Amino acid sequence: MSILVKHDTIERNVTLLLVLSLVVVAIGGIVEIAPLFFFHNTIEKVDGMRPYTPLELAGRNIYIREGCYTCHSQMIRPFRDEVERYGHYSLAAESMYDHPFQWGSTRTGPDLARVGDRYSSQWHVDHLNDPRAVVPESIMPSYAFLGRTLLDTTLIGPELVANSRVGVPYDQAMIDNARADLFAQASPDSDTTALLERYPKARVEDFDGDPKRITEMDALIAYLQVLGTLVDFSSYDETSNIR
Repeated sequence: MSILVKHDTIERNVTLLLVLSLVVVAIGGIVEIAPLFFFHNTIEKVDGMRPYTPLELAGRNIYIREGCYTCHSQMIRPFRDEVERYGHYSLAAESMYDHPFQWGSTRTGPDLARVGDRYSSQWHVDHLNDPRAVVPESIMPSYAFLGRTLLDTTLIGPELVANSRVGVPYDQAMIDNARADLFAQASPDSDTTALLERYPKARVEDFDGDPKRITEMDALIAYLQVLGTLVDFSSYDETSNIR
């Protein structure tokens, strides 16, 4: 009975209720925030992650420009139905070089976190040109114009500089060779030794099937083909702790 009386007193006293509410919120905040000061890093490090190549980064910019994130998420939750359909659940480290991240908020189309290497580049070309030619029930619009639009490569160096300033580990060699690396990745007959040293597992290919020029479709497909391919989940230790 005494507890009910005290609670009634608190509810009737606005000032006391406000003070006690602030105390409760403060305690909860400390419990949530204080442990973070003892972590050197809140993102678990995983083997294989690297910054995007210049061509992949250019493709990512096109992905953002065209609003692909409004219909496609890049976030597989640790639920059985999602893992069985899309693959291993997403790791925080897989978005560590995304500024901004592309987790998305809806799935009008399928999740793309593991789309890399799932289809051939020619499939992507056909899908972007005429989505219903490969997926009859698709409501996605055509992006055929990307194959007719030359990729603007003049700002790729400054793009790497901008990303380096927010923490992406692009070194000076990567920045100085940005345009050369971009052209090398889309030209399978060129010398790609330096490119692959700077960006391991980079996929070298004429992505849009037109070797005479580098288009926005080349860049977008290069970006799609790298999604979910960098982490070797066969060797990933899910029980490891953040240090």
